[in-house]
Amino acid sequence: MTLMRFDPFRDLDRLTEQAFGRGSRAMPMEAFRRGDEFVVALDVPGVDPADVDVTVEHNVVSVRARRRPLHADDDELVIDERPQGEFSRQLFLGDNLDSAKLSANVDRGVLTITVPVAESSKPRRVEIGRDTAERRTIETGSREPAHA
Repeated sequence: MTLMRFDPFRDLDRLTEQAFGRGSRAMPMEAFRRGDEFVVALDVPGVDPADVDVTVEHNVVSVRARRRPLHADDDELVIDERPQGEFSRQLFLGDNLDSAKLSANVDRGVLTITVPVAESSKPRRVEIGRDTAERRTIETGSREPAHA
């Protein structure tokens, strides 16, 4: 089961994030499978849930969060090491996941996204049929095998 597919621009994105101090470092992620669903947890401490936006287009989940500074414009700023601004992540879902049933929740500074495994990707029992000639024999009550 795949949560993320290969993204050739991932290294370029990572370098850009490091250079500008934005992106995934501000929203570290944990992802795991639990039963018939995938769970993704992103840290969004200090972000108002109203400032979190999760969108799904095809199999791409985009997460945007905006962290605003606590200080006012007229405050005398002494130290400001907290990351601020807009942060984003994209998740590429495999075809085995049902993005139409994706759900998201923010609790205690953690955005949790839950994506169920698609019904078509779940294991299912396949009924084993019988040979047609043998079935005909059983249905007619004849003890002789039917000839084709």
